[in-house]
Amino acid sequence: MWLGVDVGTGGTRALLVDGRGGVRAASTAPHEDMRMERPLWAEQRPENWWDACVEAIRGVLAQAGVPGRQVKGIGLSGQMHGLVILDSASRVIRPSLIWCDQRSQAQVDAVNAKIGRENILKFTANPVLTGFTLPKLLWVRDNEPRNFERVRKMLLPKDYVRFKLTGEFATEVSDASGTAVFDVVNRRWSFEMMDGLGLDRGILPKCYESSEVTGHVTPQVADITGLQAGTPVVGGGGDQASSAVGNGIVEAGTVSCTLGTSGVVFAHMEKVAYDGAGRVHTFCHAVRDKWYVMGVTQGAGLSLQWFRNQLAPGTEYDALTAEAAQSPPGAQGLFWLPYLMGERTPHLDATARGGWIGLTARHTRADLIRAVIEGVCYSQRDCLDIIEALGVAATSVRASGGGARSAFWRQLLAGVLNKRVVTLETQEGSAYGAALLALVGTGEYASVVEVCRAAIRETESVSPSAADAAFYEKAHRVYRALYPALKPVYGQIAGL
Repeated sequence: MWLGVDVGTGGTRALLVDGRGGVRAASTAPHEDMRMERPLWAEQRPENWWDACVEAIRGVLAQAGVPGRQVKGIGLSGQMHGLVILDSASRVIRPSLIWCDQRSQAQVDAVNAKIGRENILKFTANPVLTGFTLPKLLWVRDNEPRNFERVRKMLLPKDYVRFKLTGEFATEVSDASGTAVFDVVNRRWSFEMMDGLGLDRGILPKCYESSEVTGHVTPQVADITGLQAGTPVVGGGGDQASSAVGNGIVEAGTVSCTLGTSGVVFAHMEKVAYDGAGRVHTFCHAVRDKWYVMGVTQGAGLSLQWFRNQLAPGTEYDALTAEAAQSPPGAQGLFWLPYLMGERTPHLDATARGGWIGLTARHTRADLIRAVIEGVCYSQRDCLDIIEALGVAATSVRASGGGARSAFWRQLLAGVLNKRVVTLETQEGSAYGAALLALVGTGEYASVVEVCRAAIRETESVSPSAADAAFYEKAHRVYRALYPALKPVYGQIAGL
């Protein structure tokens, strides 16, 4: 057996697979709700992630009915970009500023002024964004100097769990790529960025390739989880790279769309290429010496979750999508902007705000829901258009995540993207990819490509109708015109 653990936003999931990649058992432990003390702030307690990890591991072993000694290796995945800072006693200093926290625009501006945008691209292959780890660290330095003085180690969310499992301070290339202090081209920390900003190199953990062994389960952790002491823990990957492994996006020409809390269009790259405007991210892949490019919609599944929680509490998601299906394509001229947490691709604008545009007295709740789903799909189309412009070929798109479980959403996505949308036999995403990386890291397979070819199988697919593709091509042009028209207003709203 091999174990994959994914430290998500809403919970930690543990997954057991066999030597052929077959899923044997799964268990999820929920996290506390993220704390949002101010608009665009988002924090979680790392200690809660660890508690959930222990619960999920105990749960999956119990569900499978196997002893921990049968687990031959562990892979880790997790939400990217979150800042975990530890003191000299390896204690968490403050709650983590997580991926969707947008408070650090002033720090982004300061980094751009100090290092220079062109140098940043040269050093890291990406612009610095509020969502990345570096500006979060600088926000702590600028606003909580006493906390900053105590910092001895900086970790990412899954790597805090790694530390608790193994006692090792380590990360791997795919997750480190999203910190803004990592040289993506050369797959190493960017000391040019650290030194240029006067930051201590010593706070950085050791960085590995994703399938390398980074440590072993300690006796203390074995006692509380049921795992066997000495079980190897491999690097794993950030949630997007791990999900891509779980979806088989590990060879040229493969593209995925993950519709979770955020929405991600992800493409494998054999060689480094990046968008000069920084609208999409180019990061190291969990496949050794390969890279990926991805575009991110901050508020994908979050948009529908917000609608349900605020306007339809207690309603099942399937009921919402069934209601949306009663509305015609285009939702009678209604558009949703999914900028509930600002936006990354293609706008790189933390001040962007969401909302419906085109609302009339004629619109129904079904139109509101359909517009939300269409708006998320339009945003994902923005991502795919940029990725294809970088030379990535995409004849079909593999869909995963909560949104992809809906046949209605998949068909709508096919129409908006004008691509065949494929689903896979295993829909486990990040935790599954982490488990496959553990299979490679312990020698069961020679490479990530080999294990994906053996384990991953396509099942269903949907293709767009010519009529839908033509309609959504026109509608997407309208959608694209809305952000530039509203951009001057967003700054004014933020200033109120």
